[in-house]
Amino acid sequence: MKNSSRVRMLAEGGMMIALATILSYLKVYDAPMGGSVTAGSMIPIIIFAIRWGILPGLAIGGAYGILQFILEPYFYHPIQFLLDYPLAFGLLGLAGIMYHIRRNNSLNKYVSIFLSSLLGIFGRMICHVLSGVVFFYEYAGDKNPWIYSIQYNAFYLVPELIITSIVIFIIWKPLQRVLKEQ
Repeated sequence: MKNSSRVRMLAEGGMMIALATILSYLKVYDAPMGGSVTAGSMIPIIIFAIRWGILPGLAIGGAYGILQFILEPYFYHPIQFLLDYPLAFGLLGLAGIMYHIRRNNSLNKYVSIFLSSLLGIFGRMICHVLSGVVFFYEYAGDKNPWIYSIQYNAFYLVPELIITSIVIFIIWKPLQRVLKEQ
């Protein structure tokens, strides 16, 4: 990768983190014990990952997760911090799988966008579910902690997936025209 390309990637990553942070404050719903449905706060990170690949996506997602912790900290245990912030948001970078799919043209672009978004958000959900089972199981009451944690996290992450997919579908074609001009 050329130096100018690296600089462009880092600058774009910083802008995407900033945009994701701004969007994270536009909340549609705030869950009582953490998590929220936002106006598409994961979209910039997912677009970045799709554009630059898995490893840059993981790095930018992890940096975004640390920033989310700094801005709205919820600390219970060091492992909980890792699961709920840098790892969970970092796994949004798994959407970068489309970078490789796009090169092969093996799937319809909208199917691959959805699957990439689903993979990234599912990775985030796995981290939050593990954190819920290990550190917040007492909130499950009589319920199985796994089922409770899956339900709790799906309650806000499934709407986020829907919002993210719809918005990316809408902006994908115009975004491709802009990217080709560069």
